[in-house]
Amino acid sequence: MNVVYGLVAEFPGAAALLRAARAAGAAGYRRIDAYSPMPVEGLADALGHRRDRIPLFALAGGIAGSAGTFAMQWYSAAIAYPLVIGGRTPAWPGLIPATFEMTVLGAALCAFFGMLFLNGLPRLRHPIFDAPGFERASRDGFFLCIEARDSRFDATRTRQFLDGLQPRAVAEVPCQ
Repeated sequence: MNVVYGLVAEFPGAAALLRAARAAGAAGYRRIDAYSPMPVEGLADALGHRRDRIPLFALAGGIAGSAGTFAMQWYSAAIAYPLVIGGRTPAWPGLIPATFEMTVLGAALCAFFGMLFLNGLPRLRHPIFDAPGFERASRDGFFLCIEARDSRFDATRTRQFLDGLQPRAVAEVPCQ
């Protein structure tokens, strides 16, 4: 049994890649990805990418960091070990610097690890690296890949669809 990751088509330029991505989306393919050596304006929309969720991870990390740090300081200063020095109890303004620092740290760590999670990293090897000619994707190659896990994927029909987009070449991407 020949298991494939998908089919990849190489296009002569950015405009052809953008047209192909729009056509694949219009044909109902949802598991598609494009690779190019430079940013192509409108390509993310053509591929159906949603809004970025990293700011939500950062917000959640910031809120958790600030609330946790403030609560820990307040509990230790007011409940667990209250000190009255010079007739003054610890006031909330003294708790703000550490709370701010932990807000920033929590937001940064959650944004970083959230980005890794959303990108499926760490991943040392991707099947697309085995596609013929794919090493040119970082220099002068423009590639569109339709994954085999797409609900509309059928090896014969998908190859005919990609051939109809007039690529330079269409190749099968083997699974690892």
